[in-house]
Order: sequence, then structure tokens, then C-alpha cells
Amino acid sequence: MAAPFHQGMALNFMTGTFQRLLNATRHSCAGIGYTLRHEQAFRLEATLLIVSIPLACYLAKSLIWFVALVGSVLAIMLVEIINTAIEQVCNAVSRDFRPEIKVAKDCGSAAVLIMSVIAISIWASAIWELFAPA
Repeated sequence: MAAPFHQGMALNFMTGTFQRLLNATRHSCAGIGYTLRHEQAFRLEATLLIVSIPLACYLAKSLIWFVALVGSVLAIMLVEIINTAIEQVCNAVSRDFRPEIKVAKDCGSAAVLIMSVIAISIWASAIWELFAPA
């Protein structure tokens, strides 16, 4: 006996949703892999992430501080990936000097700088809280 129509629809929906999630994960991993292979700054940030996790365990007075510390490093990596995407699209449009492309690349770089300043501020605040006299 065949399953009722609505049960088959639910199974197809779940299978399709899982497949889309699997495909999205593959594409995301490919993007991370590309950035690791081709962007020196991203490799440095990945190393910083590995170092920051145990350091955050020591510095964080609470779970929220731990999440803020590690999250700030992950946010730098996120912005770096977006910057890489912007640069690749610009390079695909033209390798010749164009003022508009320079602005796009400079703005992507500025976003990484701003996120880095935010992360440094978060880490400095955590260190201050831990070592400052009460």
C-alpha cells in the first residue's frame, strides 16, 4: 500500500532540503578552501583563530566573553572572505586599472580593517577586565 500523498510530499521536501543544505555546505567549504590556499591574510587569521581559542578560555570571565573573543576573530575571517569575493569579481570584470574597481577593492580592505579594530577593542577590554585593579 502506497503512502498517502501528503506523506510523500513531506519526504520529498525533507530530502530536497537536506540536499540543498549539503550542496550549500560543499560550496561554503570550497570557498573557505580557496581563501586558505590563495589569501595569506586569511591563513594568518586562521592561525590567529587556533591560538585565540585557548587564550579566550583563559581570558574569558564568562561564556559571553568567550563567545565575543572567538566571535570577533571569526568575524574578521568572515569579512576577509567577503573582501576576497569582491576582489575576485572585480578581477573578473577587468584587470585594467579602473577607478571604480579601485574603490570597491579599497572599501573591502577598509571593512577588514574596521573589523580588526573592533576585534582588538574586544580583546583589549577582556584583558583589561581580567588584569585591571578592582
